[in-house]
Amino acid sequence: MEFKIEHEWNSVTVSHEPVTIWLKNQDDGLRMDVRAPFFNDPPAPPGPSGQPFPGLWDYEVVEAFFLNGQTGQYLEVEICPHGQHLVLLLSQRRHIWKESLPLSLQVTRTDGVWEGSALLPWDYFPPSVDRFNAYAIHGSGEKRTYESLYPVPENELQEGQQPDFHRLEYFRPLNLSSLGGEKWKQPKSSLWDI
Repeated sequence: MEFKIEHEWNSVTVSHEPVTIWLKNQDDGLRMDVRAPFFNDPPAPPGPSGQPFPGLWDYEVVEAFFLNGQTGQYLEVEICPHGQHLVLLLSQRRHIWKESLPLSLQVTRTDGVWEGSALLPWDYFPPSVDRFNAYAIHGSGEKRTYESLYPVPENELQEGQQPDFHRLEYFRPLNLSSLGGEKWKQPKSSLWDI
């Protein structure tokens, strides 16, 4: 599956090459590949590459959210062009119950572009994921830019509204079984057996 983030959170078209995300089924998890412009703004988070970094959303980042639309449980994965990551498990909108989980992530940067590849273990996914959204953030101060795969529609914007990536009503259907074949079923997670 391929997704291109072509709009800001408020449906304005982005002014650069869009961030692209690919999802691929593997036996031990879902591989997420990212290709994005490298803005280097803000500078790198002050944490080691390859490690979780709380508050990563305050830096340059690409995020993917995998939601069970019935229960409101979701997985949030954030990766950054400097190699840090953040994995959050949420039991309902904005309610984090597990965070800073380990992640296998490789990142490269060349000629104003960065690419990342992460293996998201099936254990991290809530049961019956059926909805998805993805985001990209970069810039500092007034140049801070929030981009969304499925943005808030223009006709639903309200005066003074700010970006909010936890607006689950804007997530769209995701059929993970299309990655694994007709008989494939999402593996059961021991983490979500709560």
